[in-house]
Amino acid sequence: MEFGVGAVVDGKVTGITKFGAFVALPEGKSGLVHISEIAYSYVNEVSDHLHEGQEVKVKIIGIDQANRINLSIKQVEPPPQRPPRQQGNSGQRFHGGGRPNQNSAQRPMGFVRQAPKEPTDFEDRLKQFMQSSDSKLSELRYIEKKGGNRRGGGRR
Repeated sequence: MEFGVGAVVDGKVTGITKFGAFVALPEGKSGLVHISEIAYSYVNEVSDHLHEGQEVKVKIIGIDQANRINLSIKQVEPPPQRPPRQQGNSGQRFHGGGRPNQNSAQRPMGFVRQAPKEPTDFEDRLKQFMQSSDSKLSELRYIEKKGGNRRGGGRR
C-alpha cells in the first residue's frame, strides 16, 4: 500500500502525549495526529478523545522530509453544520456605543473563531509548518530532559 497525502487509512492509537497521539498504520508505519487535528471542537486533553489501543480512521495530511507522517482524524469526516445565526446581540457583550468588549475574560464561553471554508495554499502550508515545528520542539525538549545539557562548556 502506498502512503500518500490525502489517503484515508485505518490505524490504532499506540501512544498519547500532551500534543497529540501516535497511530500505528499498515506496513509497520506510524504517524502523529496533532491535538489540533483530533476534533473540530476544542481539545484540551487528548485523553478525553482518544485512548491507547483505540481503532481510528485517519487521513494522511502530510509527509515531511524526514518521512514523518502527519495525520488527521477530524478531516476524515466533513465539518459539523453550524446552527443558523440568531438576529441581534444575543450571546455577545458590548460596551456602550456598539463596540465589542476587548476584555477576553468578558467574551462568551464557547466562542471559537472559524477558519475559512476553503483554506488557501498558504494556510495549508502554515498549518503544516506549525505542526512540524511543534513536533520538533517536543522532540528537542524530550532530548534535553533525557540527555541534559549537550551544548558543552559546563558550569562556570
